[in-house]
Amino acid sequence: MLTLPLEPTDDRANPLFKDATSCTKWLGQLQLTNLQLAHSLLFNQINELNRYPMRGMERLNTLELLRETIGYVQDDYAKKLIAKPLPLNESELMVFIAIVQLWQAMVLGYQRCLQDYIAGDKQLAKHGALLCQRCLLYSGLEILEHLRTGYEFDTKLWNQLHELYAFAEEQNFQSAEVSDPLNQKYPRSSCRSIYVKTLLACYARPAELTRSQLQLLDNWLTQWSGTVTVERSYTSSKGDAQPLATDLSSMRGLQPTAQIAHSGTMRYLAMVPLSKLLRVKTILLQQGQTPRQVNLCEHCNSNDCIELLIFLHQCWCEDHSTRLGERRPIAQRAQLCYKPEGIYAHLSGKPFRQPGRDNALGETARKQIEAFGRVLQDAHNKELLEMGYPLETWQFENESISGARLTREDTFGGRLSYNQLVALRPSDAEAFMLGTTAWANVTRAGQLQIGVRYMPGSAEAVSIRATGVNMTVPEKYVPAFLLPAVAALNIPASLVIPRDWFQPDRVVEILHQNGEKENVKMCFSAGRGIDYEHVSFALAY
Repeated sequence: MLTLPLEPTDDRANPLFKDATSCTKWLGQLQLTNLQLAHSLLFNQINELNRYPMRGMERLNTLELLRETIGYVQDDYAKKLIAKPLPLNESELMVFIAIVQLWQAMVLGYQRCLQDYIAGDKQLAKHGALLCQRCLLYSGLEILEHLRTGYEFDTKLWNQLHELYAFAEEQNFQSAEVSDPLNQKYPRSSCRSIYVKTLLACYARPAELTRSQLQLLDNWLTQWSGTVTVERSYTSSKGDAQPLATDLSSMRGLQPTAQIAHSGTMRYLAMVPLSKLLRVKTILLQQGQTPRQVNLCEHCNSNDCIELLIFLHQCWCEDHSTRLGERRPIAQRAQLCYKPEGIYAHLSGKPFRQPGRDNALGETARKQIEAFGRVLQDAHNKELLEMGYPLETWQFENESISGARLTREDTFGGRLSYNQLVALRPSDAEAFMLGTTAWANVTRAGQLQIGVRYMPGSAEAVSIRATGVNMTVPEKYVPAFLLPAVAALNIPASLVIPRDWFQPDRVVEILHQNGEKENVKMCFSAGRGIDYEHVSFALAY
C-alpha cells in the first residue's frame, strides 16, 4: 500500500478556484506576459488547492485543466537556466527551485486524488492507472529538471518513484495505457513506460550530456521505453546486453545485476530489445539514412545522433567494469584554475601582458629567481591571487590516464561550464596539466563536482598573434597554450587558442616565454569548447 506522506486538508484553505468551472475562468484571465508572476500565481494557487478539501473527481478534473498552462509556463521559465555555468547564482537558483517545487505540487495534487481512490471513491474507481501515471510523470519531470540543470536530487525522489510504481504493480495496472493528450506525438503511455524512462535517463550519465542532448534523450525514451519490460526475475545470455536492476525498497536507481543481491523487491529491466534498437538505428544512419527517416529527429545532424546512440548503448547495454577498472581511487588534492588568462598566469608564473610591457611579478619574485632559479610556488600563488587569478583546492575522487573526477572542497568559488578549459596541478606534481570539463554537477551539500578530460603533454603558456593580410581578428597578441608532440601516442604538437580565433591556413606568430618566435600555419580544428579551440598546425616557411 502507498505510504508516501501527505498533509491533511485544511478547511481554512481558500484557492481562487474550487472546481473545474471556476478554474477554467481563472486560467482565461491569467496573464502570461510576466512569466515570473504567472509562475508564482500558479504555484501558490495549486498549493492552496492541494490543501482545500474537495471531492476527488472534481480535484482530478481541475488538475487536468491546469496541466497545459503549467507545462507551457514551466518550459518557458526553464529557458532562463539554459547553458548556465555551475553553481547557479542566487537568482538562477531561485528559478530552479521554483520549477521543481511546482512539479512536486502537481505530484501532491494527483496523490491527493490517489488517496481518495484508495479510500474507495467510486467516481475515481476507473481512474487508478491515470492517477498513478500522472504522479509518476510529474515525479519524473522533477528528476529530469535536476538532471538538465546539473543539481543532484534528494534521494527521497527515488523513494517516491519506487513506491508509486510498486503501487501500480500491486493494483495490476502498471502496463495499462492511459491518455496523455499533451504529448501529441505519443498521446498514450503507462506507469511502466514512465518509470522505465526515468530510470534509464538517470542511468545515461546525464551530467556528461548537454541540455540539447538531454532533450533528445527525453524524446527518444518517450518513444522507446515501452519496448523495455520490468520483471521480477531475469535470465541472461553471454554476448547479449545484460539486464539492469533496481530495488523498489531503496533510494537508488538502476544498478548492474552483478553488483546486487536478489530479493523480493528487486526488479529487472530486460535490455536486449533496446540494445538491438540502438544498434539498428546506428547502422542505418551510418549507411546514409537521415535521422528523420529512422524516426529519431526532424532536424538533427546524423553524426550527432550516431555519437549519442553509441554513448547510450555504452551506458545501458555494455559492461561498465572495463571503464571503471581504468579509474583508480586516489586520496590527494589538486589546485585548479580556469579561464585562459588565469591559466596563462599560473602556467607562466606571471599575468598575460602585451609583449614589451613590464610583466614581472614583483621584487619578491625577482629575488627568488636570482636565489633559486625559479619563483617559489607559495609566493607565486599568493601574488597571482592578489592580482585576481584564483587558484582553488579540489579533491580527487578518482583518476585515469585520460582524466579525473574532482570535487571542490569549498561550497563557494568560480562557476564552471561543460567543455570549459581548466588547468590542474596535483599536490604531488610541479607542473599544471591542461584539460577540459567533460561534465559538471552540484552535490546536495552544495559542492561542485567536475569530470576533467586531460589534454596530452605538458602545456606551455605562449602568446600568439595573427600575421598577413585580410585578418579577421585583432593584431594584438592573445594568450594561448602549446601542447608538445607525444611520440609514444603518435600525437603531433598542437595549439589551444581562444574560441572563434581559428581559420584554416591562417599564419600566426608564436611568442615563447624565452622570447623566441616562430611562425606556424593552422591546419584543422580538433575540438572546441566555450572558451577555447584545439587546433593542429604546421611550420610556416
